[in-house]
Amino acid sequence: MKKIITAMSGGVDSSAAALILQNEGYTVAGGTLRLFDRPESGQCGKKCGSLKDISDAKSVCEKLGIEHYVFDYRDNFKKEVIDRFCDGYIKGETPNPCLECNRYIKFKGMIEQGEKLGFEGTATGHYVRREYDQGSGRYLLRKASDVTKDQTYVLYSLSQEILSRTLFPLGDLSKVEIRKLAEDYGLVNAKKAESQDICFVPDGDYASFLKRETGYVPKLGDFVLEDGTFVAKNKGIIHYTIGQRKGLGIAWEHPLYVISKNPQDNCVVLGKNEDLFSKRLEAYDVNFIAINELKAPMRVVAKTRYSQKEAQAVVYPLEKDRVIVEFSEPQRAVTPGQAVVFYKDDYLVGGGKILSAKE
Repeated sequence: MKKIITAMSGGVDSSAAALILQNEGYTVAGGTLRLFDRPESGQCGKKCGSLKDISDAKSVCEKLGIEHYVFDYRDNFKKEVIDRFCDGYIKGETPNPCLECNRYIKFKGMIEQGEKLGFEGTATGHYVRREYDQGSGRYLLRKASDVTKDQTYVLYSLSQEILSRTLFPLGDLSKVEIRKLAEDYGLVNAKKAESQDICFVPDGDYASFLKRETGYVPKLGDFVLEDGTFVAKNKGIIHYTIGQRKGLGIAWEHPLYVISKNPQDNCVVLGKNEDLFSKRLEAYDVNFIAINELKAPMRVVAKTRYSQKEAQAVVYPLEKDRVIVEFSEPQRAVTPGQAVVFYKDDYLVGGGKILSAKE
C-alpha cells in the first residue's frame, strides 16, 4: 500500500501518523468522520468529535500540503454506537462506546470512503504494532513499544480484512516523541490535550443523555444487600456501576460497594469490597486475531479494563462466539458490557464483551 488516507480526529496522534507516512514516501490524505451533532462550548472543546477537531485536522492537512476530506457518518454512528450505548445502559450494563466505534465505524468507514477516492488503505494514530505472520497467514497486533500508551485493548474486534488494509505508524514511538515531532513541524495541535470522556456525552450526565435520545427516565429502585435486606432507595440503575462506592448517599456500619445490578426489578445490590471479586467470567461476541478460532483451552494473560493489570488466565471455548475465562486469582469489579482481552506475550490473541461474572 502506497496511497493511504489517514483517519484524523484533530488530535496530535493522528496528525503525527499522517506526517510520518508522508515522510516515508506515502501518498497521504487526511479523512475525518463527522459522527454527531452537538453545540460547541468551552467545556467541550477538548472532546473528540467537535467542530474544533475538524478544523484542527483541516489545518494540519493544509500544513502538510495534503487533501482533507470530511465524511458524514452521523446516521451510522447513531445506529451502531449511540443506540447500542443507550440499550446497554438501560439493560444494566456499563458499555464502552469506543469499542463499538472502532468495530463498526472508524476503520470500516475510513477504508470504504478512501476506496471510493482511490486509496489503498487507511492509517490511524493508535499506539500498536501490526505484523504479518507468514506461518499462519494472519495479521497480528502487538503491544506498542511504549506500553504506557498501548491501545491493543480497544482494537481486539478488528477483522483480518481491516488489519490487512490498516497501518499504525506510531507503534514504535512514545508520546513524548510524537509531541516533539508535531511541535518541530509546527502542527497546530502539538500540545493539544487528550480527550478522556465519552465524546457524545462530554458532561458525563448519562441520565440526561438517555432521556434526550430515547425518552428513557430511570425508575427509583432499592438498594439491597445480597441477602435481600433493604438498605435505601436508589435513583435508578443507570446511575451506578460495578465497584462504585462514592455517591451512594448511604451511611452504613462498613463501606458499601455496588456489586451487581438487576434491571428487572431496578435493584442495586451492595456489599463489601471482598464481594466484588470473581474468578470466572463469560464473554460473548468474541473475536480472535492471532488465531482463526479457539478449539481447546488456552493459557493467556487477560484484563477486563483498559488500565487494569494483566492476570494469568485460561480461556475455554463455548459454542460459537462465547468463551469462559478463568483467572488464577480473583479479579475485582468484573463488569458486564466491558471487554475482556487476552494476550500471549506482547501479542493480542483476541477479546470479547463480558456477559457475566461468576464465582
